[in-house]
Amino acid sequence: MSVVVARLRALPSVQVTLAMALLVLGFLIAAQIAGEGPRIRYSTEERSPLIETALGLQSQQEALKVQIVAIRARIGDLEAQDPGAANSLRRLYASLEAARLSAGLVPVTGRGVAFRLEDGTQDGGVDARVSARDVRTLVEELWLAGAQAISVNGERVVASTAVLDIGGSILVNSAYVSPPYTISAIGPADLYDRLRVGVGFVQFVQGRVEPSGLRLSVAQLDSVDIPAFAGTVNLRNARPAPTTTP
Repeated sequence: MSVVVARLRALPSVQVTLAMALLVLGFLIAAQIAGEGPRIRYSTEERSPLIETALGLQSQQEALKVQIVAIRARIGDLEAQDPGAANSLRRLYASLEAARLSAGLVPVTGRGVAFRLEDGTQDGGVDARVSARDVRTLVEELWLAGAQAISVNGERVVASTAVLDIGGSILVNSAYVSPPYTISAIGPADLYDRLRVGVGFVQFVQGRVEPSGLRLSVAQLDSVDIPAFAGTVNLRNARPAPTTTP
């Protein structure tokens, strides 16, 4: 023992330090290798369910692809049995699109007019505020003049549209709109000419606009944008009108 101690004392201090450092490093490496096994096993156990889930989803996707191909083949067989099926389907889509257009469910753009209706400044018992009745009157006269699509402050007017007075504003469909009111319409090129010679419009201007001082201006435009109707189309109390034979 004394001989070993004597030899260690005889070694330079640098060698002793280096030997101790290598001993500690070897211990740390051994400890890391010993702990590597559980960590790898843990990661493998966690990935297994994910791999199974991914494989299951891939199988479902493949099954859906097979179903799509089968359905397309079935459609092709049906069309082959009835050569007129494709034409019938195109006519059906055309009728559906025409119905959606008539119901106001699609936006439209075209030549038309835009009215601006604002409150007046008259006093002395005359109501100088624009009312729902004023808006309804102008909308009705535009329909009679041949308008194909109308909106009030961006709200599409359809068969089920209600225009009502609510406080200081007007309710159109389910939206509150406030003055000034812009009534836009798309129709034939002579829409405004038809409108201004109509008896109802003349009476509206002479009997309501001028006496109350309401401000009514109009612009004939090459392009008017009418948005689609955004409300519900379910009618609970309406029914088709009976067909009369002439």
